[in-house]
Amino acid sequence: MKVKELTGWLDGRYPSSAAEHWDNVGLLVGDDEEEVSHVFLALDLTESTLAQAIDAGADMIITHHPMIFEGQKKINNHTFTGRRILSLIKHNIQYYAMHTNYDILGMAELSADYLQLTDREVLSVTAETQDGQEGFGRVGELPRKMSLKECGEFVKNALSLNDVKIYGDPDTQIEKAAICTGSGKSMISDVLAKGAQVYVTGDIDHHTGIDAVAQGLTIVDAGHYGTEYIFMKAMENVLKEQYPNLQITCAKVQSPYMIL
Repeated sequence: MKVKELTGWLDGRYPSSAAEHWDNVGLLVGDDEEEVSHVFLALDLTESTLAQAIDAGADMIITHHPMIFEGQKKINNHTFTGRRILSLIKHNIQYYAMHTNYDILGMAELSADYLQLTDREVLSVTAETQDGQEGFGRVGELPRKMSLKECGEFVKNALSLNDVKIYGDPDTQIEKAAICTGSGKSMISDVLAKGAQVYVTGDIDHHTGIDAVAQGLTIVDAGHYGTEYIFMKAMENVLKEQYPNLQITCAKVQSPYMIL
């Protein structure tokens, strides 16, 4: 099939209009008249994932995070972005990104599924539709009452992570949780307003962590990658269901950092 058939279907399911105004989603590099038979899925288009896609023989890459956020005045081999764009063109690989539109219309429910949250509601509302509210993150009840330390272990196991960080008294008892994948510190006010006792997210800095605890909120920082790499498997399942003949390869799951 042509690239435009696949991107058209994706935009129908996860409309680019749902993305935040500052975001950059859709077909970022390529020709939608080209044929696509092998899609490579990754969280980020890094040197490593691009090499994996080329080795796999993929003719299209779909990532969650856009490689291109801002206007490029020059595309050459002197910048890492330029080199990747040139490599995509050289190998005739089309590149598509689905970021905050997927966060709102896919990742929010997906992450709540991993934590087995019940009685869910949207954490940060971005739109009111005839089907209800849309937005970032979810708030709901954990499968059972647990301590913050137990919650940290629960999140770690649910997302198959090597480590998590917790902010707050490890013995604090928790029943109601909020989750927003990626970098969710800007939504702490929403978490507090919803009455959650713990917030699962990534990229929590020192001051944000201690300030949250001072307001009565505990935090499990599961990392940006740790909360969002689940995009790959979820998209693989969605694409296989819609296009059973489409070959799909996922990037290797590997945290971008290690604890020494």
